[in-house]
Amino acid sequence: MTTPAASPSREGVPLLQMMGITKRFPGVVANDRVDFDVRSGEIHTLFGENGAGKSTLMRVLYGLYRPDEGEIQVNGAKVAITSPADAIRRGIGMIHQHFMLVDTLSVAENVALGEKSQRGPLTDLGRVSERIRELADTYRLNVDPQAIIWQLSVGERQRVEIIKALYRNVSLLVLDEPTAVLTPREVDELFVVLRQMTEGGRGLVFISHKIHEVLDISDRITVLRAGRNVGTIQSSEASRARLVELMVGRAVALESQPSKGTGGEVRLSVKDLHVKGDRGIEAVRGLSLEVSAGEIVGIAGVSGNGQRELSEAIAGLRTPLSGSIRLGDAELSAANPADARAAGLAYVPEERMRDGVVPFFTVAQNLLLVENRSRDYSRLGFLRTRAIRRHCQELISAFDVRTPSLDTPARNLSGGNIQKLIMARELSGSPQVLLVAQPTRGIDVGATRYIHERLVVQRDDGTAVLIISEDLDEIMTICDRVLVMYEGTIIGSADPRVNTREEIGMLMAGVKSAVPPLAGEPATASP
Repeated sequence: MTTPAASPSREGVPLLQMMGITKRFPGVVANDRVDFDVRSGEIHTLFGENGAGKSTLMRVLYGLYRPDEGEIQVNGAKVAITSPADAIRRGIGMIHQHFMLVDTLSVAENVALGEKSQRGPLTDLGRVSERIRELADTYRLNVDPQAIIWQLSVGERQRVEIIKALYRNVSLLVLDEPTAVLTPREVDELFVVLRQMTEGGRGLVFISHKIHEVLDISDRITVLRAGRNVGTIQSSEASRARLVELMVGRAVALESQPSKGTGGEVRLSVKDLHVKGDRGIEAVRGLSLEVSAGEIVGIAGVSGNGQRELSEAIAGLRTPLSGSIRLGDAELSAANPADARAAGLAYVPEERMRDGVVPFFTVAQNLLLVENRSRDYSRLGFLRTRAIRRHCQELISAFDVRTPSLDTPARNLSGGNIQKLIMARELSGSPQVLLVAQPTRGIDVGATRYIHERLVVQRDDGTAVLIISEDLDEIMTICDRVLVMYEGTIIGSADPRVNTREEIGMLMAGVKSAVPPLAGEPATASP
């Protein structure tokens, strides 16, 4: 059922060589004569800002794009990779940041797609499911082979992509942000597995925006900037400051912890909340929390523990089974998104392209999605074009949204700029409560720092900020309090200035005794 791995490279010959790769799109040179190679038995990291050309280079390798110039060699032999199927036949696998899954099929069906079956025209899903369970156990990836893709959270879908690539037993594997949904302990375990894979002769391309991970796991690091290779260095010679300087072309101050927010009146109160998930079972089970004006509260947890259902219930997108959601004096447990917004909620969803913007709408149209009926921008059924464009220009300037024009389709922007666009729209109404899910997933260091600064500004202006993130480093960097969510409820709280990431990571794994309760913290429901 599995595709045999490609033969190991000859001694002294790189497993992969990409030489002088150039890829142009209308008005953009995404890759400009890029050289990149991977040796058998090493982990080589690609590092750089969004839009630097990392994904384009790997899509060329995987046969999704054809290079305009340059040459690719696998095991010393020149090849023309014309499709992903061709890449897989050559032992090359890729785990994409934007998932390549069929939403209406099960996990097992997605994994089996394109694979030959020993039963001829019939797919042996039983055997596929058995192999998936073996891989899930080996790599500590909690995946149900029978689950339908559309029912899964973002993190769970990423695990399916990892399983899908491992199932094919590739000799060269590209991993794009593979640790985004893992606890610190699971990251450590995954890194052990990746090292074991390289000891068997495999080559890995690792793409991550987490600098400490890059330094921990890499043998070599190649930095792309504006489509060009600006340097390849040994990880032993690299530092955080050096990598960031290579990435942006100048020295940049690294993240520092903000001062602790003081906290005022309670703005958001959730009590004994029960919410059903897409699979028909309770995803949120008796959860309670409070967020006050002038504080940032972070919810940490491994993906699939009810975070998506919680955020959708607060935002009015999912009706709870029972419990209370209060925003100020307004009860929102039976509300819709319009009611939640009218009560003072701003919501930044975890899936930017699916839920945050309309990809084919322009920047201006996306900025106006929630204000198009305002008298400031429409009158007697007609839009006030000048007022709209002036308002949108002010927003993109205030939030540093880098776009060629207001008329550029949102899908043409980088991930970081799409996130800034969404935040500009949501914060333009001066909300009482800001709910942000995965605020910086998949965006570069520069955009991450900017978004973190904006969140701290909102807190200091008196907004109650609730962040749901699977990035523990992010949670510990900007949050005043940390609540840990496990199996649908809050099992503990922590102070990021006192508790270590290892202690919070243990809570994320379900170990309630890892961190003692904070003084004055309201009791949480038991899982």
